[in-house]
Amino acid sequence: MLASSAIAGLNHLLADAPWARERLAPFAGRTAIFVLKPLELGLGIDKDGYFSDAATTEPDVSLELPLASLPKAMGGPDALMSDIRISGNADLADALGFVLRKLRWDGEEALSRVIGDIAAHRAVGTVRSLAGWHRQTAQNLLENLAEYFGEEQPVLVKRHALEDFSRTTTVLRDDLARLEKRLRKLESRD
Repeated sequence: MLASSAIAGLNHLLADAPWARERLAPFAGRTAIFVLKPLELGLGIDKDGYFSDAATTEPDVSLELPLASLPKAMGGPDALMSDIRISGNADLADALGFVLRKLRWDGEEALSRVIGDIAAHRAVGTVRSLAGWHRQTAQNLLENLAEYFGEEQPVLVKRHALEDFSRTTTVLRDDLARLEKRLRKLESRD
């Protein structure tokens, strides 16, 4: 069920991207498998450049992403690309990588088909404003918490205070080492 949902979603994006279907069409009949343990998604490519369900033990290309790399997804698909292990047909892997990196969903365009251009533009603008407000509120909250725990309830140590403490302890350690040497010299004279 997850595979069919993912394929349907990708094909929905491909429907609005003829450039992507043109790039994939030469690989018709080929298969790829995306592995994010424990999940695996097998994709076939049809003659029109759309994806289809492919359950094969010998895919033409295998793309494996370590589970530990998932937090990088917040940086977008390009952030993940360095961690993907690719094996198999390099041309197919290159085409898939290019298409999946560049494929974007245009929510405003999809919504405009249902409610019209102007209403979709205003709705998406409202959602963007709301998301920006949430992002700014979260950032303000984090800054206020950092200030509170750094100034009001000093649980956190500021970087410059920690660096000053480190320098002071280094100087104290060096002074103590010199004092010990002097004491040993004085003791050895006796």
